[in-house]
Amino acid sequence: MIEKSKLLETGKITSVFGIKGEFRVQPWCDSPELLCELETLYWKSGTPVTVERARVQKNMVIMKIAGTDTPEDAQKLRGRVLYMNRDDVELEEGAYFIADLIGLTVKDAETGKVYGTLCDVTETGANDVYHIKTEEGKVLLVPAIPDVIGNIDTENGTMTITPLAGLFDI
Repeated sequence: MIEKSKLLETGKITSVFGIKGEFRVQPWCDSPELLCELETLYWKSGTPVTVERARVQKNMVIMKIAGTDTPEDAQKLRGRVLYMNRDDVELEEGAYFIADLIGLTVKDAETGKVYGTLCDVTETGANDVYHIKTEEGKVLLVPAIPDVIGNIDTENGTMTITPLAGLFDI
């Protein structure tokens, strides 16, 4: 068993694949290749799952885990979410897990004005877009680019931004 705070959602089992107990996983991580590199995954309970083999097929992952040897075994897992141990992935300097960004208080880098709380991240391919929920319940969209995003301090729960001219004008 692993401490639940170390677990990050990494993908969802969507369907059975073939006759050897394999299944398709919709990856929720940066790339399906990353999911294929992990030797151990976890259920939500923290119970470890040994990955016997995994490969990418059309942006999905075809996976086989220990103890799942028939299509019937794989069918029982449909809809389940797989988790990874955050310690199994080494992030580059300045990279963060989305789960660590959600809930940060977002402030203006110059004035200290609080815009709200980061509540979601949309991955667009070009750059991520941060969703900031204001006290009034309005959602502001901010491009996650160096010109806008300043300091990210996950330990203290804050992020500073410098909005582009007109970014929040309606």
